[in-house]
Amino acid sequence: MTKKTRIIDLPEFDMARQLRSEEDIAAYVTMVIEDGDASELAHALGVAAKSRGMSEIAQAAGLTREALYKALRPDAHPRFDTINRVCTALGVRLVAQPIHL
Repeated sequence: MTKKTRIIDLPEFDMARQLRSEEDIAAYVTMVIEDGDASELAHALGVAAKSRGMSEIAQAAGLTREALYKALRPDAHPRFDTINRVCTALGVRLVAQPIHL
């Protein structure tokens, strides 16, 4: 007889655990940007920062840990400068590409 797995017994999915390299982070952030939901960008960067360690990313971005958490919460609207500094600290950069319609 096979043992049934209950949904409640499954571990909670944590995207931060899947982001193991700069390539993973770049692919994840690019996917979020391509979806066109600007409010998700701050959250995605927060997930990526969590994968590397919030304190480490905050220090590399020149922010306090608390300011980083505040800037990257799901409903935040961080300044472009903050996004750029966090991307640099994560080892990725935002790139503009032409839209082919």
